[in-house]
Amino acid sequence: MPLTAHSDSLLPRPARSCYKLRVRNTTDSLWKALAARQWLRLLARCLSVGWLAATCVIAAERKPNLIFILADDLGYGDLGCYGQKLIQTPNLDRMAAEGMRFTQFYAGSTVCAPSRSVLMTGLHTGHTRVRGNAGTVNPLAQSLRPGDMTVARALKAAGYATALIGKWGLGDEGEAAVGLPTRQGFDYFFGYANQHHAHNYYPDFLMRGEEQVKLRNKVAPGSADNPIARRFGVGYASEKVEYSHDLIAAEGLKWVEQQKDRPFFLYFALTTPHANNEANRDLKNGQEVPDFGIYADKDWSPQNKGQAAMISRMDRDIGRLFDLLKRLKLDEHTLVFFSSDNGPHNEGGHTPELFQPAGPLRGMKRSLTDGGIRVPFLARWPGKIKPGSVSSHVGWFADFLATASELSGVKAAAQTDGLSFLPTLLGQPDKQAKHKHLYWEFHERGFNQAVLMDGRWKAIRLGRLDAPVEIYDVANDIGEKQNLAAEKPELVAQAKELFTSSRTESPDWPIKEGVSGAAGKGGKKK
Repeated sequence: MPLTAHSDSLLPRPARSCYKLRVRNTTDSLWKALAARQWLRLLARCLSVGWLAATCVIAAERKPNLIFILADDLGYGDLGCYGQKLIQTPNLDRMAAEGMRFTQFYAGSTVCAPSRSVLMTGLHTGHTRVRGNAGTVNPLAQSLRPGDMTVARALKAAGYATALIGKWGLGDEGEAAVGLPTRQGFDYFFGYANQHHAHNYYPDFLMRGEEQVKLRNKVAPGSADNPIARRFGVGYASEKVEYSHDLIAAEGLKWVEQQKDRPFFLYFALTTPHANNEANRDLKNGQEVPDFGIYADKDWSPQNKGQAAMISRMDRDIGRLFDLLKRLKLDEHTLVFFSSDNGPHNEGGHTPELFQPAGPLRGMKRSLTDGGIRVPFLARWPGKIKPGSVSSHVGWFADFLATASELSGVKAAAQTDGLSFLPTLLGQPDKQAKHKHLYWEFHERGFNQAVLMDGRWKAIRLGRLDAPVEIYDVANDIGEKQNLAAEKPELVAQAKELFTSSRTESPDWPIKEGVSGAAGKGGKKK
């Protein structure tokens, strides 16, 4: 498939109308960092079969495998390496010790679908296709289209095998099938296409490609008047046999083991620790997990035990992935990222006050304060990333496409909202480009906007276009406790200008104003 924007692309993005890809010069600084013995070994192999010297140079530039692990609703403070004291995450803590931990990295949005759209397209929520969760009422508005550039398409053009295993949320059945992962650059897909379906950890089917794979779980039928309930039943199982996270984890490991002949990109989009909202609503416990593991004897509620067990189960399987990479001798050739799609939830019946999942940050999921959008972000690449390094570089999900393009030797010539942070990963901060500002918009409970200026000054406007602008100095007030708007009128004016200039209109996501201050508090889903 040619990587060009198609005529059916609906968003008015003139600056993004053509996505031409070109191979980087073979003297790119990334590849100069390869060890001399790797060059010599590959050069000798090239010469032994009589290849031309130029071909040998290209072959010697081994492209790294890329794995992006995405947790679902995991907070900034949910991991031990970010200060968590009660939930054990030894493998992710080891990932931080063996790689780089970022302290100011941001998700694409404060809820699932738009954050994943930003990650895949490199465009923030003022430009990307999917700007909110809308799958229950308008699946097409929550679907990517044939003209959208994605990380998978770019890497596939660079010769990568590509797979999404886990939760997608950017395409569905019917007319929204244009957004399915197999139509957005992924060679292989296993998991949930519909993110509402992904609430249920014991579903009666998952998707492989575009076909259903039946499972042994039994889900009671839902209301005939509710299209979602007609498709997915009441949303929780009456007979629990096969736990979806375990199936997804096993499938991810199996797929990696099959990749031997070319570089690969695995988007490993896990569903933990997202709550089963329907089970919580009806059964008062949305933290579905087969057992409580090491937390079984804790003096906690079942919901709190379940929350902790889900996170530790995810951590266990990430450890299995690292063990597999070492066994396959792919460890030094694989760059692994880990993050979360947004801040922590309060939707499973557990007690956030016990675990403090946002750490020092204010707010949670559905908030534009940092608790809703600043996320844990780890990167590990043995031999390239300095072990135990900590970076204060300000990055976000929109940067992943640019970074993956540089790593793979393919660059998208069209404008994006991201910058490659490869220099930071390689310990070259003096070569790292900086963002002048980051922008978010959120379409629930009114129209809400936030902008981070120069990595320090955070502006938030909630509910309405005429709502007052709040200003916070997140460099010195990480909890966003002191609103400095009255003292910083020049920043208020700058923020208002950026709120207007940072977005394009979308027919799928028109501005619908609500009550001033009606959003941004986080908390339970209504």
